[in-house]
Amino acid sequence: MIKFVMCLRRHPEMTREAFQDYWLNKHAPFFQANAGTMRAKKYVQSHTIDTPLNDGLRESRGMLAEYDGVAEVWFESEQDLMEAMSSPEGQQLSAALLEDEGNFVDHSKSSAFIVREHEL
Repeated sequence: MIKFVMCLRRHPEMTREAFQDYWLNKHAPFFQANAGTMRAKKYVQSHTIDTPLNDGLRESRGMLAEYDGVAEVWFESEQDLMEAMSSPEGQQLSAALLEDEGNFVDHSKSSAFIVREHEL
C-alpha cells in the first residue's frame, strides 16, 4: 500500500473557513465520485484548526507556518496508481481534479509526495 500526501495552502484571498468549506463540500464529493477511476482505496482530509497550540508548536520549534490541511489518498501500489493515471480516463480525471484544485489551492505554496506507511 502506498499513499499520496498533499499538504495544502489556500489561495491568499480565501479565508481558512472558505477554503475548508470548498474542499470538504465541493472538491471531496467530486473526488469521491471518481475514486474508482483512480483506483483510490481511501481518502482522508485533515483540516487544520485555529488554535494557540499551533502557534506554540511553530514557535517552540522554529518551524514554518502550518498548512491549511492535508489530503491523504491510499493506493494498492505504485504500479496500480501509475496504470490508473495513465489511462485516458485517468488523464482526463487528473486534469479535471487539477482544474478544480485551482479554485481553492495555492499550488505554489503546497506540496505533494508519495509515501509508504510504517505502523509501529
